[in-house]
Amino acid sequence: MSDSELAERWRAASTFVVIGATCIVAGGLVAAATGPTGFDHGSWLAAYLVLVSGVAQIALAGGQAWLARRVPPPRWTRVEAWSWNVGAGLVVLGTLSSLPIVTSAGGFLSAVALALFVGGVREVRPGQRRLGLLYRSIAAVVLLSIPVGLVLAWVRHG
Repeated sequence: MSDSELAERWRAASTFVVIGATCIVAGGLVAAATGPTGFDHGSWLAAYLVLVSGVAQIALAGGQAWLARRVPPPRWTRVEAWSWNVGAGLVVLGTLSSLPIVTSAGGFLSAVALALFVGGVREVRPGQRRLGLLYRSIAAVVLLSIPVGLVLAWVRHG
């Protein structure tokens, strides 16, 4: 792989990496403040920020940038970033405000982003077929977690 192709692949993932890393740090800060402040949703928020807004975002975008036969165009990744991060923000807002309709809107946007991520790796680079299958499997697990979380939101606050 040439240096220019590596740079292009990094550009496709870099926004997600920066936002995801910021969310991981924010999740750590929330976790540290939860005990002393008695923040009821603190452990959930910390886990969501770290695992969904951080780790999953970095893994999905990094996997797409590395595995895709053709690097997704900037317009594609902008829509993915917007869908994933606005979706995550709405899930947090809906959960903290006990408004499952807002949480559901966030879940919908997250599902849209997942569909785009999977669509971005429809065709994988030569020799990456198994990793492409693993990537799609992980995306499917994340996708299946969305309705579970939404059901829980409606049961608790609906």
